[in-house]
Formats: sequence, structure tokens, C-alpha cells
Amino acid sequence: MSATATDHLEALPAWARELSEKYYSGVTSMFALHGNVRDLAAWKRPGGVEFPPLQRFLRDALFAPRDLVLFYDRGGGLSFGNPDMKADFERALAGYDSFHGTNFANGLPRNPDSVLNILDNYLRLRIADKKKIALVIDFAETIAPAGDSSGMPAEDRNSLVILKRWAQNPVFLQADVTFCLIAENLVELNLGLVQNPGVAAIEIPLPSREERLDFIQARLETKPLPAGSDVAAENLATLTAGLKRVQLEGLICGAVENQRPLTMKFLAARKMELIEAESGGLLEFVQSRFDLSVVAGHDAVKKKLYDAARAIRAGKTGVVPMGYVVCGPVGTGKTFLTTCFAGEIGIPAVTLKNFRSMWQGVTEGNLERILNLLKAMSPIAVIVDEADAQLGNRSSFGDSGVSNRVFAQIAQFMGNTELRGKVIWFLLTCRPDLLPVDLKRQGRAEEHLALFYPHTDEERPAMLRAMQKKSGMKIASPEAERVFLKNSAGLSGADVEAILIRARMKSALENETALGDDDLTSALNDFIPPSYPTEIELQTLAAVLECTSRSLLPEPYKNMDRGEIIRRTAELAALSRL
Repeated sequence: MSATATDHLEALPAWARELSEKYYSGVTSMFALHGNVRDLAAWKRPGGVEFPPLQRFLRDALFAPRDLVLFYDRGGGLSFGNPDMKADFERALAGYDSFHGTNFANGLPRNPDSVLNILDNYLRLRIADKKKIALVIDFAETIAPAGDSSGMPAEDRNSLVILKRWAQNPVFLQADVTFCLIAENLVELNLGLVQNPGVAAIEIPLPSREERLDFIQARLETKPLPAGSDVAAENLATLTAGLKRVQLEGLICGAVENQRPLTMKFLAARKMELIEAESGGLLEFVQSRFDLSVVAGHDAVKKKLYDAARAIRAGKTGVVPMGYVVCGPVGTGKTFLTTCFAGEIGIPAVTLKNFRSMWQGVTEGNLERILNLLKAMSPIAVIVDEADAQLGNRSSFGDSGVSNRVFAQIAQFMGNTELRGKVIWFLLTCRPDLLPVDLKRQGRAEEHLALFYPHTDEERPAMLRAMQKKSGMKIASPEAERVFLKNSAGLSGADVEAILIRARMKSALENETALGDDDLTSALNDFIPPSYPTEIELQTLAAVLECTSRSLLPEPYKNMDRGEIIRRTAELAALSRL
């Protein structure tokens, strides 16, 4: 590689250098660009850094030395790097029409396979002229979509065959020809094409903190934030993890054009909106009013989470578990505990919503987008409720392999040790025995925290006071509290909260600030807890078996024979299936 080419590469972002290096190796001419493809790219120039859209970056920066640069997408048709390139194609197309008796000079066909056939003829013609060529195909997933080729329309199968032929054609490999397929999600592209040895997948990542800072500083030089803004460039770069440059530009331009100060409060709210929109509504930020001090009981569990929070705040991420399984019977406060940890930890926390779709390839595309966002937003905590149902497993059948592919994506991401302390998973479930071993093994969800109903006379008063604090209720007299505690054995935290809400009904209607003795006693006597003893016992024993720390187990279970627990759990599981 010449010194000029080396200097040219140094001006490019890392993904573009990777593409160039693979191209110059002489074994690959087709590249699948995926990830952050709808953003601005950074291009270092002698006069400073420019931030053009991806297509202009490809035309003016990466493929500037090429004689011909063509762009094609299914909706917009064919376009060219400049008018001379267009004129050259039109001359060649007139010759094609003359030879084949067609009339494409008056309008190219709409079906992609016909356009690709015409381009195939044109490329071969210009390769014979020793021209340097680049062809960029945008929205490539609409031309070579994921799925079994036997079920594709004829034009998609034809397009796929042409692309595969280009990827493996030695004439194209030996000539100076580059093909770029652009798709936001790699899984939406045909797997046979992506795995072709002549195709290299290049991920364009979301901008890092340093890249965001460079962009922000460049924009603020020409558009200073209005007076009253309390966010400096360095803080803005830190707080906008997970955002694209175009979104940052929208924040800055919106503040400048409307003369609205960019404040921390506005930035936090706007970032949540942008991230949730970018994820397609599949991620939802957790905003907790509480921290772990509000959680009643579970002292040993809280101790582990306090230690993890301290380590993260101190930057000692190497000692933080990759993830947690939080298990226990219904009503033990798994979700509340985890959201309180989000309030304690001082980093963003999101819940993973249902990303599955009935449409071919959409589920995997949703998940790829989510995982890319999580990586860019780190450090972050990810909460997956009902994880045993939502994440699937390796042995699912009947959905064309979607569950298997989803499971593989999640397992691979969770096992990436480079993300230790950066993306922390919380898998919440009442039935940890149904959670695949691959997700809860060491190196993924390493710590298994088991929660149980209050067992002692000390835990029940603590639960009552915590529920009062959470709901903002007060009990009028100590006597009412004693009556409540005397009759609350066996109740879960959810049961206690339900009783307090019932008791508050009359007090709220009469504008009383505290719960009266009669209201509380009446609600307590009237309450009948839902009765599913077999399921509760099964969930409790499953949590005992799952727990990875003896200190978390209540006394009755610490020395219980595990063989007997396994036998009883299997018996209860068989009963629950009847």
C-alpha cells in the first residue's frame, strides 16, 4: 500500500479502515455494512472534521479515487456520483438497447433482478476498460431478504443469485470493483449471502464518547448553546451514550434555533425519548423513586447488590457479576428490588420488552438493534421480567428456528466478557428451573439471588413499614400494627400491599391522612390470599435449588437435604402439568 493510500486511510473512521484493508487484501470485494448506517460519518480533512451522511461519505471519502460510483436502492432506483458518471452509463445503456432491442434508455425496469442484470453487463464492460468502480446497494434487505430461498419470489431469488455471483467472481476480485450492501440489521439480509466467503460484514458502531465529544465540539464552535444551558460539552458527550450524531445535532439545533437552554433535566428526558424511539419501543427506561434502603428484609441479597453498586461507582467493573438471576415465588418483590437497585446504582437501567414478531426476520432484527444500543449505552442495567418465557431456549421448535437464533444472539452477547460491569443483566423469574442453563451459567448470569416470603417476627414488621413507606400510608396506632402483624403470617409483600390499599380506600374518601384501626382490621379480616399452595411450594423450592449463596437461604432450607428438595420439586412440577 502506498504512502498516499496510508494517509488516506488515517483520515477514515475505524470501520472504513477495516473495509479498505480487507479490500486491499484481494480476497473480498463485497461488503455488508450494518449497524449505525443512518447516521453521519466522521471524515478528517486538512481543514477539520466533516460529518457527511453515509452515502456522501462513501462517494467523496472512501471511493473518491474511483472512476465510477453508482448507488441503487429498490425505491429510488439508480443514481451516480456525478453527472459525468451518469452520462457514461447512459451511453452504455443506449448500446445495450441497440444490441438487445430493449428500450431501457427511457426508463429502467422496476424489478431489482432486471436492474442488477443490466448493471452486471455494464460492470463487465467498464472492467474491460480498466475502470475503477464502486456500487452501493442501499436497503439491501429488500433485495436479498432473510429467509429460505425456496419460499422467495422469483425476482428475489434471481437478485440473490446475481449478488452471490458477484461476490465469488474472480474477474471482479482481480479488477478494482467494490460492492457495498447497506442494511441496518445484518440478520435481515439473506444468511446464504452474508455467510458467503466472498462477503465481509462490517459493523458501523454507534459513536463512542470521544467521537460524540468531537462532534459536539465541532457543532458548538458554530452554534453555541443559548444562555442558561448547564451542560458542558464533556458532560453532554458522557450523558448521550447510545445516541447517534444526527440525534445530537437535533438536540443542539433545537436548543439554538428555539433559544431554549439545554439543561440536565431536559437532556435526560429527551434522551429517554430518543432511545426508546430508536429501539422501536422495545426498551423502556426505569425511573425509580426508591433505592435499596426502601426494600424490606432480604438483607443478604441487598448486601450483595450494595457491594456491586459500590464497585461500579468506583470503576472496579472487573469484580462485578456479568448478570443476576433473581428468583423466588410470586409476590416476593423481584421487580421492586431490581428497580430499587437501578435507583441505587447511579447508571441507566432499562427493561427489555417483548421483541418478538410474527413476521419473518423481524424478531432477529429487533434483537440486533437492541443489543447494539445496549453496548453503546454502557454502563447500563438490563431487566428482563419473566425471563424464562421471554428469552426462549435452544430446543424450541415450530417457529422456523427463530427461537434458536434469538437464543444464540442473547447467549453470545451475555457471554462477552468485554462487557463485564458495563451491561449487567437481571433475569427475573418465578421458575428458574425453566431458564436455560446456557443463560444462567458462570460467565453469563453468574449470581443467583433467591427471594422468599417473610419468615421471622423481625421480617414481617420490616415488610409492613416498607410497604407503608412505598405507598405513603401511615397506621394510626401501635395497636393496629400489632393486630396486623399477628395475622400476617404467610403473606407475601404483594399481599401486604394489597391489604393496605384496601384499608386506605375509606380513609382516602374521608380525606384522613392515617389508616384507622377499624379500616385496617376490617381489610385484614376480609382479605383472602389467592390459594395456589402447590405452585408456591414449587416456586420456593426451585429458588432454593437455584440459589448460589447459602447465606441467602432462610434457616429451614439451609441444611435441608438437596436430594429431597430435588425429589419434591420434580413431584410438584409433575402435578403442575396435570
